[in-house]
Amino acid sequence: MVEVLEHHVGQADAFTMSLERDPLLRSTIVAVALLDRAPDLEILRDRLDRATRLAPTFRERLVPSPLGLAPPRFQVDPDFDLGFHLRRVQAPAPQDLATVLEMARTMGMAAFDPARPLWEFTVVEGLHDGHAALIMKVHHALTDGIGGIQLAAHVVDFSREPTEQGPMPPAPRGRQHGPGEPLVDALRYDLRAAANLALGVVKAAPRGVEQTLRDPLGVMRRSAATATALARFVRPVTETRSTVMRDRRLRWHLATLEVDLAALRAAGHAADGTLNDAFIAGLTGGLARYHASHDAPVEALRLTMPISVRRPEDPEGGNHITLVRFEVPLDQPDPIERMRDLDRRCAALRVDPALPYTEAVAGVLNLLPSAITAGMLRHVDFVASNVPGFPLPVYVGGAELLGFFPFGPPLGSAANCTLMSYRDTCCIGINTDAGAVVDLDRFLDCLVEGFEEVLAVAGDHPPVRRGATDRGEQGARERGAR
Repeated sequence: MVEVLEHHVGQADAFTMSLERDPLLRSTIVAVALLDRAPDLEILRDRLDRATRLAPTFRERLVPSPLGLAPPRFQVDPDFDLGFHLRRVQAPAPQDLATVLEMARTMGMAAFDPARPLWEFTVVEGLHDGHAALIMKVHHALTDGIGGIQLAAHVVDFSREPTEQGPMPPAPRGRQHGPGEPLVDALRYDLRAAANLALGVVKAAPRGVEQTLRDPLGVMRRSAATATALARFVRPVTETRSTVMRDRRLRWHLATLEVDLAALRAAGHAADGTLNDAFIAGLTGGLARYHASHDAPVEALRLTMPISVRRPEDPEGGNHITLVRFEVPLDQPDPIERMRDLDRRCAALRVDPALPYTEAVAGVLNLLPSAITAGMLRHVDFVASNVPGFPLPVYVGGAELLGFFPFGPPLGSAANCTLMSYRDTCCIGINTDAGAVVDLDRFLDCLVEGFEEVLAVAGDHPPVRRGATDRGEQGARERGAR
């Protein structure tokens, strides 16, 4: 047995968790893996046991610090029970993908049990054609998209026959805490943070003086650019750009799209850009059509996009992203020019002078009333994320993975659109706020048209495939009509 040192979450994760006082702003990720058959549960259980030992936060619970003096910290759950986190159910009628999405929808909208590690996996058996599904519910504090793929590598195989994994790693273990120890720990954290900040200032001072003497105007320009970038990061947002997607409710609706990976990448290259540029251009083209269909065209919408700050030395898993928000135009009809414009905007964000300071900015935001910061997120129009997945077929407990659809949390926006590539397909999970997007069918049709327009710039391509939607209120009305 090994002891894993308890650690506090970063300021960015602490900021996200403080926002969860508002249920609209929960950071719950849900993903649906489609399988060609039911996985061997014992093999899956063994692989998850191994993965949680390699990424101990999946065996730890989040414990708040006394009086909120420090960010929450991870502590090993002394009652960790893998059977609680891995369940198996039979699919209810009509046993199709829409049924699975409805299960994922209701799971995603439910809060985690704070006394346990923040993840749940559910194997859904008995789908049509002998297929099965795996619904994964994970809090964003445990991992981001790239970290999730790293951890998944310990769960999947590259052949149907499971490979030998070697000796099981030791399980982390915790320790008992004295009655006053959490308070002392929180105060120690604050003193350590203050000391590190002071040390950083002292170390940077000579270098700053030398640079100022060598290039005073350059230092002034860089300082002004950093100050401007920081102000942009924290400036209040008091209005929603969309005139259609404004209402917010505690109801999600899930849907899926499939886009050919090579075709989307070729479209980005046709504009001297990237697959991500083509992805965002397809979304904005669809959103422009959606607003036009409501006779409410807009020039631009406000987008939140995660940018990875993961370093090679960072451990597997964990949340190593920062969220940036910026405006994207909807009034550019030429898809190539739209992609080029998006490429310029995204390239600038990746070298934004404020990025190295996002943890510090989050620490300052943590001091503000949550109502102020929550109000800023409620005025974001949509969230978009792109995560590279496995390029080859993978297997889970002997079952082949047919598709993988991630559904990121709306975080107060009207919709979260997340792309995860698998083999030759971009699997796009659409998670909409049911108050903001009241006509999901039209919304999805517009997105399909937006992607078709972008794909066309690179020539012939397989058609965009619109998949299933959940069986929420809309499905209930359809069933009632029948």
